[in-house]
Formats: sequence, C-alpha cells, structure tokens
Amino acid sequence: MQPLKGLTVVTLEHAIAAPFATRQLADLGARVIKVERPGVGDFARAYDTRARGLASHFVWTNRSKESLTLDLKHPQAGALLRRLILEQADVLVQNLAPGAAARLGLSYESLSAEKPSLIVCDISGYGADGPYRDKKAYDLLIQSEAGLLSVTGTPDEPSKAGPSVADIAAGMYAYSNILAALLQRGQDGKGRRVEISMLEALGEWMSYPLYYTMDGAPPPPRTGASHAVIYPYGPFPAGDGKTVILGLQNEREWLTFCDKVLGRPELARDERFADNPRRNVAREALRAIIVDHFAAFTADQVADQLETAGIANARMRTMQEVWEHPQLAARQRWRQIDTPAGPMPSLLPPGNWPQDPRMDAVPALGQHTDAILAELGLDAAAIDALRAQQAI
Repeated sequence: MQPLKGLTVVTLEHAIAAPFATRQLADLGARVIKVERPGVGDFARAYDTRARGLASHFVWTNRSKESLTLDLKHPQAGALLRRLILEQADVLVQNLAPGAAARLGLSYESLSAEKPSLIVCDISGYGADGPYRDKKAYDLLIQSEAGLLSVTGTPDEPSKAGPSVADIAAGMYAYSNILAALLQRGQDGKGRRVEISMLEALGEWMSYPLYYTMDGAPPPPRTGASHAVIYPYGPFPAGDGKTVILGLQNEREWLTFCDKVLGRPELARDERFADNPRRNVAREALRAIIVDHFAAFTADQVADQLETAGIANARMRTMQEVWEHPQLAARQRWRQIDTPAGPMPSLLPPGNWPQDPRMDAVPALGQHTDAILAELGLDAAAIDALRAQQAI
C-alpha cells in the first residue's frame, strides 16, 4: 500500500515549486486536489505546447491530481473551498502572492483555530516577512539573488541553470518538511505551519561557493561546464568532434590517468601538475595536452580508454539520447501516464518501490469539479447554478 494513501492535500498552486512538492505527495498515494481559476487554470498550463499540445512543465508536475475550478473572488466559491479544507484536508499547500491566502481567510492561524490537526505549507519567493517579502520571485530571479548566476557560466557571461532549480529546491524542501510535519502529527496529533522560501532553499544549495568565499575571498571562477576548482574535471573534445566528460577526484586517479590514458607517466612528476591546486592554476597547459591526445581517437574510443583505466567519464547526452538512455531502459524506469492529449511516457520518481508509485493522469482543467462538489453535498442543480454565476 502506498504510504500516503488516505491522506488528502488541497493545494492553491501555480507554476513549479508548489506543484512539484504536491506531485511528490501524490506519488506516495495522497489525494491531491488542485484548485484552479475557471477558464484559465494554473498559468503553467500555457507555458508552451511542446508535450503533444500540452505544456511540458505542467505535464511534469501535475500527474495524479484532481482539478477543481473555483473563482475565489466569488463568496460562494470561497466558502466551498473553506469547507473542503476543514472537512477533508490533512494538508493545505499554497504559493499564492504573499498575503493572498490570509486575505482569503486561509492562513494557518485562521484554519487551525477550527482544525488543529491541519498542516499548512506556505511557499514564497523570499519569505513571509523582511524587506523582500512582496518582491516578485520567479526562478531565474532567485537564481540571481542566491548568487548562482555569479558562479555559473563562462568568464565572459553568466548563465542560469537549465532546469528550474530554485523552484525544484523549494518544492523538495516543502515536500520533506510536510512529511516531517506528518510524522510529528502522528506523535502529538497537532498540525503546524511549514514556511518555505525559494531564496532560502537555493541559498542552502549555494553553501559550497558561500564557504569558498568566506572572509572576502574571491569567488570560484565561472568555467563553463568544467569544475571551478578541480581539474581535469569537465568536457574535452575527441577527434570526431564529439565531447567526452571526465573527472579526476584524487592523486591516485591522476597518476593512473597520466600512465594508462595519456601514456605519459612523467606528467605525474611535472611540478606544474603536482597536485590539484597547481593543476587548477595550469589548466590551460594541461588542457592542451589532453586535447592533443584525444584528437587521435573518437569519443567512443576515448571513453573506452577512460573506462578501462577506471577514470570517471560520461557522455554529454542530448535530450533525445536521455529518452533512449540504456541505463534507464535496463532498470525499467519508464511508465505510461494518461493526459488530456493521450498516453505519454513518464519517469518513475527516484527510489525503489515495493509497488509502483501512484502515476495517474494529468488532469484537464476543472475535470473533477462536479465530483468534488458532490462530495460536499451539492446536487446537480446547485452545481449548475454556481457554474451559471461563473463561481466554478
């Protein structure tokens, strides 16, 4: 049995951070009711149409959920939402604009007075107070504010991370904190408020460069796809124009690399390359030696040499090559999920599962509205009346 089966999560969410957190809860079996604006829904539904007419971000973060459309500015819709939370929810998650949930009467203080067991998770860009509280926060902006852009890219130009790492970090900390709150509730029966900010989540992930620059020290340089302080560790071209990624972590591997891969054991005694700090300083000279050697071989041949020598290596795969990755296929990590555009492949969430995690359909906008309202005791006529008033 899935560990969160029987748990109900109501979520006022959009974009990525909160939807990613609640999708993890759904994977574990929780019922997740996603409240969306009538006619529009989560604005991530309109980010693109690349997933067979659906938005790629939305398909990724919203499987296994139920979509309930409510216009929260309509008093009847707001009252129904409050009833739903108080009567059915174990957890409320929201990443509305700061203060918006409180104005709707959905703060932890308001709800817990009537339902002390309720867990409320508030996700924001910068936190519930402080001078940045009301500042708009999108993933790229938080990558900038947390310093990620300053240490990512090339010497000439900073670069963002490709995936939405600020959203993902916040979503994962929301998920883990909600699980912790559920465990605590199992001991004392009490709910609690969980507060997650994107800046603080990504700030935690930036701890290595923060410590590297302690006491005013210069930051790690922007070195493209190469590691900023370990060398050689990054991409190198082979003779066929393809790229091989290799990484050395210690002096034993450096000795092996010189002898078994480059065929130049004397390099290990070269003062320029005697340890990692010196190799890092002399990376241009060392890179030239490595590139010159690799030029005589294809990328596959270089990878074979590295593998034989026990040197860590990887292919720089395209997205299409990841879809076809032999390791994912061998471990049977792909499943099919239903969507409004038909079946689509979807990766199993990380981990080993005694039975498959819940991987149900991605919902169409408002798909479950009538069924959920019927659970609250509304008959067809009452639901039709709400629809006529555009409350749902």
